[in-house]
Amino acid sequence: MTPPPEQPDRYTHGHHESVLRSHLWRTAENSAGFLLPHLVGNEQLLDVGCGPGNISADFTNYLPTGSITALDRSPDIVDRARSSYPLATYPNLEFRVGDAYQLDFDDSKFDVVYAHQVLQHLTDPVAALQEMRRVTKPGGLIALRESDYGTFAWWPQDPWLTRWLELYYEVTRANHAQADAGRELRSWAQAAGCSEITMTSSTWTYADEESVTWWGELWAARALESDFATQALSEGLSTKSELEAISNAFLDWSHASDATFILVHGEILARP
Repeated sequence: MTPPPEQPDRYTHGHHESVLRSHLWRTAENSAGFLLPHLVGNEQLLDVGCGPGNISADFTNYLPTGSITALDRSPDIVDRARSSYPLATYPNLEFRVGDAYQLDFDDSKFDVVYAHQVLQHLTDPVAALQEMRRVTKPGGLIALRESDYGTFAWWPQDPWLTRWLELYYEVTRANHAQADAGRELRSWAQAAGCSEITMTSSTWTYADEESVTWWGELWAARALESDFATQALSEGLSTKSELEAISNAFLDWSHASDATFILVHGEILARP
């Protein structure tokens, strides 16, 4: 097993309600579309960093005779996932507390190892990938999807939204994390010893009234109340008044008739 970093990783977003609101919107279709065509239906799949478990639960629709083991390092979030998706309803879905750097599984245990927006928050993504590779069967698949903040685009422009992105980079740098993980996936997979790496990309686009309102209100709250805000203040990177201005800018953006926000994600499928 790969030893964990000397300093524990700090999750930039945390699990505030405004963050979970975003996580719970995700589905296998909008977050693992690049993987789904490759599933036969009987695979053993490991979901690393499963959060509230909704993507993990979605995988049960694609693996009716397989199994899904979903893990997260937060005991509270694992308890929430178990409560939301109980074994009685999802008999082939198990939630466990686990560490991406020290996966508590034998070598070559899983047919598929999947992680969504996890590596960007780690101080040593290659070490975590080496662990994922270790527990993947020969000929199996490692499927990763990461956002790339450097490609984010929005309209209308607002200097406070520009400042929000600058601040996000500052906070992730303080956490020794990588906001542009999407573009680095292929490099990390090569460094971890993966083979047959296929790189693709996909987007989430918010450009209708419902999704724009949802995204704007979500980030207006996250700018003030999530761990991102707490860390920005504790690191001396921002002030309460600046975070309030960023929050208000997201609300203003969400009311614009032409509001558009595009998020680009990098994706890879690789063999161990």
